Amino acid sequence: MRNTFVIFKKEAGSYFNSAVAYFNIIAYLAVSAWLFFWLGFFFERKQTEMTYFFSLMPWLFLFFIPAMTMRLWAEEKKMGTVEILMTLPIRSHEVVLGKFLASFLVLVLMIILSFPLPLALNSLGNPDNGQIFTSYLGLILVGAAYIAIGLCASTFTSDQVIAFVVGIIASFAMLVIGFVPWLRDFGLSYHFNSITRGVVDSRDLIYYFSVIGFFLYLSVLSVESKRWR
Repeated sequence: MRNTFVIFKKEAGSYFNSAVAYFNIIAYLAVSAWLFFWLGFFFERKQTEMTYFFSLMPWLFLFFIPAMTMRLWAEEKKMGTVEILMTLPIRSHEVVLGKFLASFLVLVLMIILSFPLPLALNSLGNPDNGQIFTSYLGLILVGAAYIAIGLCASTFTSDQVIAFVVGIIASFAMLVIGFVPWLRDFGLSYHFNSITRGVVDSRDLIYYFSVIGFFLYLSVLSVESKRWR
C-alpha cells in the first residue's frame, strides 16, 4: 500500500498544484447551485426536497468526471513520464489504484462542498434528511464509477481530448442502459435511482463496487500490456 499512497500523493498534488481541481470544484458548485435554485424552480415549487437536483447530477457528472480523469494516463504518455513510471519497482495495480483514489478525493470534496444546499433546506423546512443522505451516497458511487471508466479510457490513448470523449461515451452508455427494461440491472441509473429512494440495498452496493472493480481491472490489464511491449 505504500506505493499506492506515493502515487496518490503525486496525483493529488498535481490536481491541487494546478487549476484542475479548483476549476472543477468551483464550476461544479456554480452549475449545481444554478440547477438547484433556478432550473429546478426551487422558489416557485416551495418544496424542501432535492429529488430533482439529484436526478440531474449523474448527467452533470458525465462531463465533470471525464474532464478530471482524461489526464491521468494520457498526460503521462504525452510527457513521456509513463516510461519512467513503468520502470520503477511498482506494480500496475498500485499505480491504477493511486490515480483512482486521487480523483476520488477531488470528487468527495466537490460533493461535500455542496452541503450548504441541504443545510439551506433544513433552515427553511423539514426535508427528508435520510433520503438526502442516501442520495449523496448514491452520487458518490456514481461518481466513483465514472472515475473508474474515465481512468480506463485514459490508459488507451495519449490524447486527452480522445480520453475525454471516450470517457463520456462509455459513462453515458453505462448510464442509459438503466432505462432499458431488460438491461436495467446493468445500468448505473437504475441502481442510483434505487438508492435515492432512501433505502440502501446491498445489491446496489455490490453492483457499484463490481463496476468500479471491473473498470479498474481493465485499466490494470491495459497498463500491463504496455509495460511489456
